[in-house]
Amino acid sequence: MESSVKARSGLGVFFAVLIAGSAYFEHRILVLGGSIQHHLGLIGGLVWWVTVSSIVARLALREGIRDVSFRWGGTAGTRAVAVATAMPLFVGFAAYGIAWSTGLASFQAPVLPGAPFGMHFAPAHGASMRFFQSLGIMLLFGALQDFKYAAGEEIGWRGYMLTRLVDAKIPAPILISGLVWGLWHAPLIVSGQYASGPHPFLSVCLFIVGIVAAGYVFAWLRLSSGSIWPCIWAHGAWNAIIQGAFDRSTAGPSLWVGESGVLTASMLVLFAVVLYKLWPVTQCASMSRLFKPLPQQ
Repeated sequence: MESSVKARSGLGVFFAVLIAGSAYFEHRILVLGGSIQHHLGLIGGLVWWVTVSSIVARLALREGIRDVSFRWGGTAGTRAVAVATAMPLFVGFAAYGIAWSTGLASFQAPVLPGAPFGMHFAPAHGASMRFFQSLGIMLLFGALQDFKYAAGEEIGWRGYMLTRLVDAKIPAPILISGLVWGLWHAPLIVSGQYASGPHPFLSVCLFIVGIVAAGYVFAWLRLSSGSIWPCIWAHGAWNAIIQGAFDRSTAGPSLWVGESGVLTASMLVLFAVVLYKLWPVTQCASMSRLFKPLPQQ
């Protein structure tokens, strides 16, 4: 079977399974109502259903898992992890810094998050010091804790869907992957249960702009390194830093910050544009990295 035809067939299976399972999990969450933090079991099922969908597609087409690329990726992988760490830090300090300093959003001293292994931290003196303490805890521990959710999405999104969109010769595969990723979140944003600001439908639009930009960054991480690990780390670090540190340091919902904020989306777009200007990556040429052994670094 021609590779592009096979990739399209795989995508057909992937999306059929994804839509059916995601509809079930999201319907259950919508019916129960309240913050998604109250339904972490269902959220775990929802995010890992993305991986399940990719596994079903692989089994249906008798494909292996080698192209998921569970390898570090040498120097390119290390650079990708550095970029993955820089993304939420840049967006956080730029977007929230502007909002806090101009009064578009209100800064508040965050409640310190819990850390693994029963560790406890005494709050630092002063609101600013407590924020940096919270940021450090989330960067060191929160991103690792979020791996169980981040991996569920990334093994499916960037470990399967993105590469098949490229192989299938779908026009603008990175754009399409970002749109799918964003629309998958949309029902929970409209319901106000996740990343929703004062105006839920506007929140969906802003969230999709931001997540499409993030999708370009995640695609760069995947294609430039030939590894899935930078994407998993980026996803976990984003959730830990933005949701766990910056959002907890902001009083109330805001049109300007949060994952559906105007400034957040704008800074994600800026980060993606600068990244591709500094280190361009060619989609199809980079695909060869996913299937060939990397040189020893």
